[in-house]
Amino acid sequence: MTAPESERIGFIGLGFMGHGMAKNILEKGYALTFLAHRNREPAEDMLKRGASEAATAGELAARSTIVFLCVTGSRQVEEIVRGKNGLKEGLKKGSVVVDCSTADPTSTTALAAELAQIGVDYADAPLGRTPKEAWEGTLDTMVGATHEVFARLKPVLETWAGRIVHIGTVGDGHRMKLLNNFLSLGYAALYSEALALSAKVGISPQRFDSVIRGSRMDCGFYQTFMRWVLEGDRDAHKFTLANGLKDLTYLESMANAAGVMNPLGNAAKNSFRGAVTAGTEEYVPMLATHVGRVNGVDLDPKPKKG
Repeated sequence: MTAPESERIGFIGLGFMGHGMAKNILEKGYALTFLAHRNREPAEDMLKRGASEAATAGELAARSTIVFLCVTGSRQVEEIVRGKNGLKEGLKKGSVVVDCSTADPTSTTALAAELAQIGVDYADAPLGRTPKEAWEGTLDTMVGATHEVFARLKPVLETWAGRIVHIGTVGDGHRMKLLNNFLSLGYAALYSEALALSAKVGISPQRFDSVIRGSRMDCGFYQTFMRWVLEGDRDAHKFTLANGLKDLTYLESMANAAGVMNPLGNAAKNSFRGAVTAGTEEYVPMLATHVGRVNGVDLDPKPKKG
């Protein structure tokens, strides 16, 4: 792949997912400027690979034609775009901002309309899969953008994504991502409750797994989830419970706006809220440990060392 010399990439959010994404964009030949956060380790790695660092979002925008955001959610995106020394202070007409976070579609469409007034396009390209695939350049992404903007972005998206779906117009990527996460986080809540009940009636997680694994109830997410319960692999799915709660709260807002009953989404949200309120600052598979604990059973494995 030959990177177009006319495109200069800006990247904000070198976290679990963003570091691998930015690394792949750079390795595929695009000039890249990043904005670092508190953790300097990914920033130093990117500098060694030949990326440039900006001091502010506005400075990064002035150096870039396409800016990727890979942050926690809508509040962070809004601050990056609108805040002091934010993107709006440096964005040039004809630029594109691509939001790869899991965000509130209402905020997404509002930001798109705001930036359109200064001649800047907006797209949402939330992510699927894990930091492992981000590093390998094989993430999934569902893109909300006009056909023209999607065509422009696709070569850059192909540097870090193995599966790219143009789902619809601006906001549709985030809408689909919330539906996707409703399924995965709903599974997490369901598995956690089933495992707690299983243990309570004397069936161990290992015996439970011996029936589910390989059956019609098995799936890739189940296998990833169970790596914590069965193996103590705390890095099996590095997505925090707090982020899960945020996404299910966004889902509730979307359902309310659409006038759709959302009882299962709210049940899953309450399961995550219980874990977060209890101070569980861990990843999604650890929900099983929390649900087990409040029901008087021990689903906390001994984590692998190293």
